[in-house]
Formats: sequence, structure tokens, C-alpha cells
Amino acid sequence: MSSLSNWSARHGHAMVSSMGHLARHGFATVLAIGVMGLALALPLGLEVLVRNVRGATGDFSDAVGMQVYLKTQVSEQTARQLAQNLRGHAGVAEVTLITAAQALEEFRAQSGFGAALDALTDNPLPSVLIVRPTADAASPDQLETLRQAVIAWPEVDAVQLDRDWLQRFGALLDLLRRILWISAALLSAGVILVVGNTIRLEIRSRGAEIEITQLVGGSRAFVRRPFLYAGVLYGVAAGALAWGIVAGATRALAPDAARLAAAYGQSYSLVGPTLDELGLLVLGGLVLGWIGAVLASGYEIARSAPGNA
Repeated sequence: MSSLSNWSARHGHAMVSSMGHLARHGFATVLAIGVMGLALALPLGLEVLVRNVRGATGDFSDAVGMQVYLKTQVSEQTARQLAQNLRGHAGVAEVTLITAAQALEEFRAQSGFGAALDALTDNPLPSVLIVRPTADAASPDQLETLRQAVIAWPEVDAVQLDRDWLQRFGALLDLLRRILWISAALLSAGVILVVGNTIRLEIRSRGAEIEITQLVGGSRAFVRRPFLYAGVLYGVAAGALAWGIVAGATRALAPDAARLAAAYGQSYSLVGPTLDELGLLVLGGLVLGWIGAVLASGYEIARSAPGNA
């Protein structure tokens, strides 16, 4: 119990000492935390952007469609039965039937060839099934599987599936995800460097104090401990600041995003960073700050040891 109490006292003293030192150098502390906070805010902001794009568009699953052209000799009754069968197919959200008669009337109204069409003895247009997949079955591979299943029906003449733009959109989201991870890795390295350089400068500015502590018997762990806590405090504060920056930006942009959605006849509210992401950022900042402090303090304190002076 006594050893645990001594351990708590040593670490508590180191943390309080670190907090006091950071408070005494308020301007430099704010600058360092601000730089790290901005670095951590960039990947989080990109993640929030990707999430809102996906949420606003639903990956364009509502716009994805497949046109099933039936053979011209297929009757309207058979076409309705096929539409009913397709509605029960896995991955199909909605099926709209445009009969041959409806297609002809629509073409008549839009083309202006009414007199020429009246001269036709037979309707040359087929019935068409407009298929909309469910949101979880709108990927290019899933749509291709559905197309292969439908085109095998004997009543089907052709199936048109516009996949190029969908594949481009999916590739764009994949690219954004990769950019997110790469930027997160690079900016995390930047945070480690900022913390390390800040701790290095602090150690050098307190070189005389550290040397005296070591001369009177202070262990290397005792000397390093306040700087490790300083790195942790830098990281935790930077993580919380990054979350606040992105949350504030999301709130500031929310009215404009709502007006833009309303202009297109839609209703959408921006989704900001979550509390889980706040926890991850604080934990990530803690780890990054600790790593930077470990690297810098280990090197600088070893270099400033009395035997190396």
C-alpha cells in the first residue's frame, strides 16, 4: 500500500508540475496546442466530409437504375407478372412498369410524329421495367449479379445498366478514404515532431535545473517524468481542440448546407463529429504526445547527463 501511495504521489507531483509549467508559458503552450490541434483536425474534417457526402447522396443508390427491355411480343399481362416477380427479388427496392402502350404515348407526345405513328399497324416499342435496387445492393458487383439474373429470363430482350458513373463515384470515395488514412498518418507524424521539438526546447531551457537534480541523485526516470506528462497534456488538449474545430465548422456550415439541400427539394442536416470520435482523438493525441515526449526527453536528458557534459 505504501509503494502504491508513493507511486501515486510521484506521478501526481509530476503532472501538477507539468501543468504549472505549461500554464506559466501560456502563449507558447497555446501556439503548440493550436498547431497540433489543426493537424489533427484535418483528417477528422475529411472523415466528416466523406460521411456527409455519403449521407446526402446515399451513394446515389436512389438514382441507380436498371432498365429491363422486354421482347415486343410479350403481352402487358405477362409484363405485369414479370414486374411482380422482380419486386420479390433480393436487392430490389422498387420496380416500375412502363407498358408498350404507355411508351408509345409518351413518344408520341414528345416526338411530334403523331401522324406518322398513327400509320403504324403495330407498336414497335417494348414494355420496360425500371428497377431501383436497395441501398445495400447498389454496388457495381451486386448490380451486375442482378443484371445477369434478369437477362436470363426468356421474355427479356436487353438490360441497360449505367455503371460507369457509379464506378467513378465509388472510386472517388475510395480515393478519399485512402487520402484520409495517408493524411492521418502524415499529420500524426507531424504531431509527434511538434511535441518532440517542444519538449526538446523545454529540456534545454531547464538544463541547469536538470543537471542539479541529477547531481543530487535524481534518477533519469524522475527527471523525464514531468516532460512525459507535458507531452501527454499537449496531445490530450490538441485532440480536444481538433474535435472542437471540426464541430464548430460543421455547425457554422449547417445553415448553408440546409439551404443548398432545400434548393434541390431535399432536406438534409450536416452530421458533425461524434463523441466516440472525441474519445478517439483525445486518446490518439495522448499516445502521439507521449511518443514525442519519450523520444525527445530520452535523447536530450541522456545528452545532458553529468558524465556527458
